[in-house]
Amino acid sequence: MVDASAVIALINEEPGADVVDAALDDAVISAVNLSEVIAVLIDAGFELDRAQAMVSRIGLPVLAFDERQALRAGGLRATTRAAGLSLGDRACLCLAEQRGAAALTADRRWATLDLTAEIRLIR
Repeated sequence: MVDASAVIALINEEPGADVVDAALDDAVISAVNLSEVIAVLIDAGFELDRAQAMVSRIGLPVLAFDERQALRAGGLRATTRAAGLSLGDRACLCLAEQRGAAALTADRRWATLDLTAEIRLIR
């Protein structure tokens, strides 16, 4: 699972991009996180078509945010509120839990929390 922060690091060739690139063969992204990536790119001045093309080139399979994940993400609010995790953050964590895989992120706050999902910081 890749968080929006990991995809943005890859696109911008930031520190940790190599870690994300190495994980792409087995990675997926939640539709919620994809939305966050597009929003960040739009905020950076890219037109929607260009932002979509940038993400599409990465080739990440996009998984729907389903009812089970929605309920779990809502339930994680109490645990993650103090660290300021967003819906997108919690969506990525839920998907990682559900699939038994690590969640790749650049957000160090995740590592401070007592979560069942494995967290893998990219930097």
